[in-house]
Amino acid sequence: MKTDHIDTRGFITILILALLWGINYSAIKITNTGFSPVFTSFARSVLASALGIGYCLAIRQRLLHRGTLLAHGVVVGVLFGLEFACLYLGLLFTNSSRAVILIYLSPFVVAAGAHLFLGERLNLLKWMGLVLAFAGLVSVFYGKPSSYNKLMLVGDMLEILAAFLWGATTLYIKKYLAEEMHPINTFLYQLVFSIPVLFLCAWFIEPVWLKDPGTMAISSLVFQSVVIAFASYLVWFKLIHDYPVAKLSVFTFLTPVFGVAFGVLFHGEELTTGLVAGLVMVSAGIYVTNYKK
Repeated sequence: MKTDHIDTRGFITILILALLWGINYSAIKITNTGFSPVFTSFARSVLASALGIGYCLAIRQRLLHRGTLLAHGVVVGVLFGLEFACLYLGLLFTNSSRAVILIYLSPFVVAAGAHLFLGERLNLLKWMGLVLAFAGLVSVFYGKPSSYNKLMLVGDMLEILAAFLWGATTLYIKKYLAEEMHPINTFLYQLVFSIPVLFLCAWFIEPVWLKDPGTMAISSLVFQSVVIAFASYLVWFKLIHDYPVAKLSVFTFLTPVFGVAFGVLFHGEELTTGLVAGLVMVSAGIYVTNYKK
């Protein structure tokens, strides 16, 4: 049932989603102990795609479009695949608590890109949100843990690149696909057409795909594929259908909060002053940039 406000059911649902998305970064760290990171992302897309195709068949929704729409779907899949290759590979080198803050620079990439390319002008308040986000990024980089090294810098840069690719994917969907097809098709195009991209990346940069695939690593891969990549995003699309998207987006600032908490809890990652300050500024920036009266 559609509504113009976030009721109790909607609030609890988005809270659970933010918690799941936050814990996903710790889950990736666990999977990386058993599988190579890009291969993990490839396997995740394969499993989630199979579930998505089954869902489309169950609701009698068409799987593929033709012509220009299909071409746009391929572009979205390529961007999505490159984004997750950077995300998973970056988490091999940097902490999940850092990654979840850096990747959530994406909403600001979207805001700036919409201002430049989609005619969605930014007011003073939203510009302040972008400034807060940049300040949070600087704070994260200066708040280095005692274990910081050059490889962690590589991981950080990969997460930032993933954030830009995520933002580019969102902008591309908004410009070319948002009004043209069912959201489940956009969701499925991202997964299906990311598969060859991730496979090629894994083939060329990862000589060993299986490290020590124990129970924890395999369980984590299933969790990421079934719960995160398939179920959580189907629920998210349902929320977008039932509730105002601007009001929903504000709650996504909880994801980096949960991500940092789980990184510290599960992996013993160091909670530096710079990391906390960056978390606060990035979260505040997300809220300010999405704020509407």
